[in-house]
Amino acid sequence: MKKKIISAQDIESDKELAGRQKLVNIQETDEDVILNMSLRPVKLPDFIGQKNLIENLKVSLAAAKKRREPVEHTLLSGPPGLGKTSLAHIIASEMNTKITATSGPAIERAGDLIGILTNLSDGDVLFIDEIHRLSKTVEEFIYPAMENFEIDFIIDKGPYAKTIKFKLKRFTLIGATTRAGLLTAPLRSRFGIFHHLDFYETKDLVEILTRSSKILNIHIEKNAAEEIARRSRGSPRVANRLLRRVRDWSQVKKDGRINLEATEEALKSHGIDSMGLDNVDRKVISVIHESFGGGPAGIESIAATLNEEPDTIVDIVEPFLLKIGFLKRTPRGRELTKSAYEHMGFARAKESQKELF
Repeated sequence: MKKKIISAQDIESDKELAGRQKLVNIQETDEDVILNMSLRPVKLPDFIGQKNLIENLKVSLAAAKKRREPVEHTLLSGPPGLGKTSLAHIIASEMNTKITATSGPAIERAGDLIGILTNLSDGDVLFIDEIHRLSKTVEEFIYPAMENFEIDFIIDKGPYAKTIKFKLKRFTLIGATTRAGLLTAPLRSRFGIFHHLDFYETKDLVEILTRSSKILNIHIEKNAAEEIARRSRGSPRVANRLLRRVRDWSQVKKDGRINLEATEEALKSHGIDSMGLDNVDRKVISVIHESFGGGPAGIESIAATLNEEPDTIVDIVEPFLLKIGFLKRTPRGRELTKSAYEHMGFARAKESQKELF
């Protein structure tokens, strides 16, 4: 049954990537996937950044080991690419247990969930990515599993209906979400541990890039690592992806050593500017400026103009633009800030008119 779930997850992931590829070029090659796995930290001491979260997680893991109990159900939230999946695997590794990974959209039927849960051993970790996208029916089956480690499955209908009770081993559910606000209150209340991952500081990203360069066996100068870190949108995933692209450029166009000159040339060729904005970010900003006069504009209207899904913009593009102060949310919609106008070189022709209202 596990193999079936993993296959469904892969299919869902492929569909999602294909749908987003028009706007966001995040589809990775097989080599990139393998490299991403090799660059992931395996133990807590290897995890860089998120210091407060890591300290609290160490306490939770140590306490669970001392009591010889599974870790409490844990919810990890935050923008994509900050290490939620890595932390889930680290928790399983630290507790010396197996991890079964799936995603919310991949579990379509209650029977799929039952197949996963009944195959978990004592202390195992079930990791559900994008848990806010679980269907209502599946979510209701999770409630008793999380609370009492049992599930009731109804077979047949009408007078022939029977309830079969499945006793489960004590397990740890780790949920990851980029949209914590979309979780229902009953599901949220059943998690015992909550952790939110925030964007990384430049110095932490430099440390991550230095570690990754050693694993990839490439030489990178400190100022080059700092430049990549500054343009990495506060995300280790983006930092490692840019590192690989700069490596390719330096090996083909230069002498193979990653210095500041090679880094700037490579990032420019990929459309990454000094603030870390790529062609996608600039396209969103330009649409708000040109089609909506700088805003305010509703996310549905912006997405329709770009011929994209609103969730794609909200999950991938908007968090970074909000973080650097290029975009602000108002009761009437999204609006560009003065910093965005200055960076893009746009004239604020309607500023005086807005002030009147």
